Amino acid sequence: MSDWDLDLRDAEAKMDEAFAAAGDVVLGVLDGTTDPEEWVRSVDYGNTLVLSIDGDLNELAAPFARDVKDMDGELMHFRGFLVVTPPGVSIDTDRLSDSGGEESGGSEGDEADGTDEIDNGGD
Repeated sequence: MSDWDLDLRDAEAKMDEAFAAAGDVVLGVLDGTTDPEEWVRSVDYGNTLVLSIDGDLNELAAPFARDVKDMDGELMHFRGFLVVTPPGVSIDTDRLSDSGGEESGGSEGDEADGTDEIDNGGD
């Protein structure tokens, strides 16, 4: 009848694995060794990423930043980390301006938008 060799047990196991981490906070290192699609998939599953930046943020985030923004996720550079949230999870930066009366500088609250200047000023 059909030449399809579809193993639903394997598909179900893969789905369970993929959705088991949904809604988690995933800690990682953004150093170029992880496939950018893996970061996009994780955000698409509903996870928030907190990635320690090891290298040039613009270069490292460029391969996935636009995809995250296109799915209505958010990216924010904060104190050496890139915070990436899925759609429906916003990054609240209201308390950054109330840090002891000093104006926040540099990377605190710089939004990564997937364009040429992700870092917006650096550390």
